Amino acid sequence: MTTTSQPDLSRRVGEQVGTKTYRLMGANGTPYESAIPGTLGGNRRRKLYGRLDCRAALAALARGGYARDRVFFADEATAEQAGYRPCAVCLPERYKAWKARQPAKATPPR
Repeated sequence: MTTTSQPDLSRRVGEQVGTKTYRLMGANGTPYESAIPGTLGGNRRRKLYGRLDCRAALAALARGGYARDRVFFADEATAEQAGYRPCAVCLPERYKAWKARQPAKATPPR
């Protein structure tokens, strides 16, 4: 009978074992490490953010190439302060509100 050794999970006071950190984007656009995972995902190139279960983002990830531009945010306020806009697919009401706040684009004369 073969026995496998179990890892020693005992720890001293104040010592953390296996602490996982998450890389989030701050309001100033600089990444930082957090013990708490982000609640929103975003695309660095397109400067948009949305829910982690967004069907458009999941489809883009499945096609490949999108993962390298993926960023994460703690909350919506941080994403918007970093210059990102809401996703029109998974956050349609927030997108409409954001769009209404944008300056009107000049249309060329006909």
